[in-house]
Amino acid sequence: MAKIQSPTIENPDVLLPVNPAIEQYMRSLVKQTDHPVLIEMEALAKQKNFPIVDRLVGISLEVLAKMINAKRVFEFGSGYGYSAYWFARAVGGEGRVVCTDGNAANKVKAEQYLSSAGLWDRIDFHVGYAQEVFLQTEGMFDICYNDVDKGEYPNVWQMAKNRIRPGGLYIADNVLWHGRVAIENFTDIVSGWTEAILTHNQLIFNDPEFDAFINPTRDGVIVARRKMA
Repeated sequence: MAKIQSPTIENPDVLLPVNPAIEQYMRSLVKQTDHPVLIEMEALAKQKNFPIVDRLVGISLEVLAKMINAKRVFEFGSGYGYSAYWFARAVGGEGRVVCTDGNAANKVKAEQYLSSAGLWDRIDFHVGYAQEVFLQTEGMFDICYNDVDKGEYPNVWQMAKNRIRPGGLYIADNVLWHGRVAIENFTDIVSGWTEAILTHNQLIFNDPEFDAFINPTRDGVIVARRKMA
């Protein structure tokens, strides 16, 4: 089983993709999305320094999923279910979100939180290595979402891209890696992760079967749409 990703430690010497004042302004616009479960999940992330996509990115995940009428989502890396909360809201009662995490305690937390939010019946949560779980699934997905250890990003892209239906989306978090992708001198959290993210991003933008862009909110989210046949 793969080593569980350590909480993200920001490097003060790297670039912030979006000015904090701008992010705070955008955050002030979405107060209507407050929910007791979300507030509790976000408080835990802050307390434990646990990496979650946070509110602005979460909202974008829900909107993107609704825009393509997504009903089947696979998450490579789910933590305790924060991103799954947003996908589960989008897929509706007939949809499914397949979650993966290497820590059984995170599944317990996810079940508690998502049950409280009335969303657990839309979740299939697997404890184990995300790539192995993915290989055990069949069929196409509307969205494949990548938030595993960053050194695995290129491999996950290669696995996922052919299992995304035409018009479907590949989404990955942390693709600007606190600005490390744009500077020469930095301290990596784990040796090789920045290089892996750079490779991952270039592979996507070079792929003729996908159209892609990067949303710089928080730590950068890449969104790649598979072209229609």
